[in-house]
Amino acid sequence: CLLTGSSSTYFLQENLKKEKAKAFDSNEPEKQPGHQPNIYTPLKERKADFLEKNQEHHSTTSQSGSKFRDQSSKGKQSQPLAKNDGESQSGFHKSWTLLLVLLISVPLLYVLWSGIPSLLNATLPSRDTQILQAFRAQMKKLKNTYQSQDPNLWKRTHVFLEKHLNASHLHLEPAILLFTAGQEAEKALRCLSNEIANAFAFSQNATTIKINGADKAILDSDVVKLEVDNELSSGFREGKKVAVVHRFELLPAGSTLIFYKYCDHENAAFKDVALLLTVLLDEQSLRKSLTLQEVEEKVRDFLWAKFTSSDAPSSYNSMDTDKLSGLWSRISHLVLPVWPEKGLPVEGCT
Repeated sequence: CLLTGSSSTYFLQENLKKEKAKAFDSNEPEKQPGHQPNIYTPLKERKADFLEKNQEHHSTTSQSGSKFRDQSSKGKQSQPLAKNDGESQSGFHKSWTLLLVLLISVPLLYVLWSGIPSLLNATLPSRDTQILQAFRAQMKKLKNTYQSQDPNLWKRTHVFLEKHLNASHLHLEPAILLFTAGQEAEKALRCLSNEIANAFAFSQNATTIKINGADKAILDSDVVKLEVDNELSSGFREGKKVAVVHRFELLPAGSTLIFYKYCDHENAAFKDVALLLTVLLDEQSLRKSLTLQEVEEKVRDFLWAKFTSSDAPSSYNSMDTDKLSGLWSRISHLVLPVWPEKGLPVEGCT
């Protein structure tokens, strides 16, 4: 037991010494002479510290790099936006400038455009204005003289001929008017048709061609056709602007086919002229209650009876129903009645 106890005490003391030595070695390894320190522990610690610091540096570097990239990307994005803002502002200012220029220039141009022509017309009237003014003045005088006529006659004649006098309208065909009357208005028919033709010619500083069907009634149809053709062609070539054919119904039937040449809608020989035809009906008077359509139908039926007959020979130079239909479509643009007029001189017209 003693040996056992002494040995136990001895081992206990040795153990205490070893523990102290270990504690001393761990705290101050460098101060113990002849003792070799454990070099692996500091190396591991240093390696761990190095890796930790390296990782921290890497994370810091990556964070700063990402921040730099974010800032650079934001800068790159902000540059186009700023550029676009500058361009939009510049375009906005240009648009406002253009709008202001238009607001100023358009009224100025309108004033110049509307004022200068009126000033020129006031100081130096154009030929068209002079022609229209002269025609209106002449028609006003006629209206005051022939006061018994239907207002439609003045209105329609005035508009129809004035449109032809207006040079702004392209002349595609001549102006054709047909005046008709009963026996009681024969003088008014002749005088009024002459006066209207003279007014049309006077406004253009021209004269009138006058053809009297009564003077040619007994002549050969071919001869009359040639005479009428020569009178119209030579007169229009000389500058005359209007022709009056009195008593159209007295012309030989075949001779009236020459008016295809002068009254055609598309292929008339002269398109800047006017032709006034007169037809005196067999009736004593025309009722004023007749419409213009009824007057036109009455004249058409009268010419049909006058120019066609069942026993007439059919040839190229003679009149037939088909040819008369074509002629009628060319001369019936405007058919107007003339009423008797009081106060006209016995000879001639006013």
